[in-house]
Amino acid sequence: MMVSDYFGCMVFNDEVMKAKLEPEAYQSLQRTIQDGRSLNLSVANAVANAMKEWAVSLGATHYTHWFQPMTGITAEKHDSFISPAKGGKVIMEFSGKELIRGETDASSFPSGGLRATFEARGYTAWDATSYAFIKDGVLCIPTAFCSYGGEALDKKTPLLRSMETINRQTMRVLKLFGNEDVTSVKTTVGPEQEYFLVDKDCYKRRKDLMYTGRTLFGSKPPKGQETEGHYYGVIKPRVQAFMKDLDVELWKLGVLAKTEHNEAAPSQHELAPIFASTNIAADHNQLTMEIMQKIAKKHDFVCLLHEKPFEGVNGSGKHNNWSLSTNTGVNLLEPGDTPQENAQFLLFLCAVLKAVDEYQDLLRISVASAGNDHRLGANEAPPAIVSIFLGEELTDILHAIESDSQYDVKEKQLMRVGVHTLPKFPKDSTDRNRTSPFAFTGNKFEFRMLGSSASVSEANTVLNTAVAESLRQFADLLENAEDFEKTLHQLIKDVISKHKRIVFNGNGYDDAWIQEAEKRGLSNLKTTPDALAHYLDEKNVALFTSHKVYGEKEMQSRLEIFLDNYCQIIEIEARTMLDMASKDILPAVSEYSGLLCNTLLAKKAVSKAVDKSYEQEMVERISTLTALAYADVKKLQFVLTSLHKEPNVTARANYCKDRILPIMQSLRASADELETLVSADSWPFPNYGELLFGIIE
Repeated sequence: MMVSDYFGCMVFNDEVMKAKLEPEAYQSLQRTIQDGRSLNLSVANAVANAMKEWAVSLGATHYTHWFQPMTGITAEKHDSFISPAKGGKVIMEFSGKELIRGETDASSFPSGGLRATFEARGYTAWDATSYAFIKDGVLCIPTAFCSYGGEALDKKTPLLRSMETINRQTMRVLKLFGNEDVTSVKTTVGPEQEYFLVDKDCYKRRKDLMYTGRTLFGSKPPKGQETEGHYYGVIKPRVQAFMKDLDVELWKLGVLAKTEHNEAAPSQHELAPIFASTNIAADHNQLTMEIMQKIAKKHDFVCLLHEKPFEGVNGSGKHNNWSLSTNTGVNLLEPGDTPQENAQFLLFLCAVLKAVDEYQDLLRISVASAGNDHRLGANEAPPAIVSIFLGEELTDILHAIESDSQYDVKEKQLMRVGVHTLPKFPKDSTDRNRTSPFAFTGNKFEFRMLGSSASVSEANTVLNTAVAESLRQFADLLENAEDFEKTLHQLIKDVISKHKRIVFNGNGYDDAWIQEAEKRGLSNLKTTPDALAHYLDEKNVALFTSHKVYGEKEMQSRLEIFLDNYCQIIEIEARTMLDMASKDILPAVSEYSGLLCNTLLAKKAVSKAVDKSYEQEMVERISTLTALAYADVKKLQFVLTSLHKEPNVTARANYCKDRILPIMQSLRASADELETLVSADSWPFPNYGELLFGIIE
């Protein structure tokens, strides 16, 4: 069967709507989707019935309001279509009211104090802009999730609000440039997803992977990613079979899975989709992560989405390719052949420069997590310092505008590789920078700081709102300008001059850059608690509340949730380390040390040699390291007992960072060295070599 025959077959998409709905109902629904108009109940009933009939014809018996609470994963409650009928029979029904609104428990999801345990009511509201789909025989209806008081309890609601505000402000600017045919603007996103595949049997023998998603112990194997042979290498048949099945399931759900390849680390891979409207891209990425894990199990793999599952090799990120597009198909971040003459493009570019510079702390916060703290700053992950890579051409153009000098247009060079039979092609105007957190890549910005397990909603909510604020200020100025062109030129010049500090085209890993960034006044928020300390800064609260993306109460609740999540993860990891060290590592080391001692005693009984034997040296080294490890076990036990004595969640987060994590690192160092001394047969769980290179087929 051709892909085109089954692509989107499980999606209630535009083609299905046209076929199943009366023209009047279809047009009304389209006005809701395209223009945000409300949907009356009669149309909602028609849509619900058509949706039900379509779903039942494909074997669905239940429906669910599919939403994205603050847990970072999706949630669903299944209700059947059945309603009682005469004679003890049932009929299949689904009303417009059931489609538009659902009710769920709002107290058991993270709410940051917005909901008390006894305040259970919460609502889910249909997001008509994201297509419904069938997954595992259940009709899934994408929804927003809010409390009884109307506060957002999810990641989608603020994202939708941010999309509305950037549409509103972008439209104001576009009208000034005479774009009368444009009626709406959407941000688009293509989130590249990195992940690891490990053998299921190995996974089951590692408590740390099972409980935390990353290895808390593990010494470096003889080979890691030094030879770079895995990157873009031939995909192993077993992995290829997984990717093939993954593609099929994603394509059925309308997910535009496009590119797949081996990543830099052994057992690491990447999937990249084609761009979609941001809220749909967010839905699709959540589906992608879920289905990756489901399909992996069918192939006796486990898919790891943690940001740093293995020490010493690449972590996994999620590169957020963000752009702005009109409903007429124009990419507003497309420079064209002569970007220096494209005033509209330059103004939108300046809007992004200004937004990223002024809200660099919020962008860092949007990717902050305990897992991502381990990843940022090495092995192709950008540093914690937010900066923008523009490349040589755009940087030179901005410099020329700022200095009122003539830009020297450079001819496009042809790539010549020294083989006459190979075609010559135009060389890109700039190289790529893998260390940049926020890189311009031709007609979009690639925000590379997101961790692989993150929802893309948080980062795009910040990005949309920050850029909307820049555009609001631009529109306010330009709408009242007596001389539009003169004011526009001065505006672009002023923005470049004020915000050029955020542009950096060099090596983000270089220590000199850290010093340079400090001189420029850029923030370096290395850890999640460091970053979250700025979430409620006055300018950040003003940004979100003025654009009605968050209320102040919602921001306070989110800060509470972020900090609490950080503390929970560190505590779970610490308790897992204690469990593994006390029940597995130390007993195994003690037993192995006992074998060495017995061998040593036997040797001494036979020979009175003075020189130290292998056994004696090993026993002494193992004894020293065991003592250090055991001391750290006792320290870790002690500090954990004091964690919940801290007065508030902010204090607990800082306690985790300053008191618990250093002991965990020390315990790991001793245990990892012990692993290099103890025989492979005696070590209690699979090592890095088995995990990273265990997939041999």
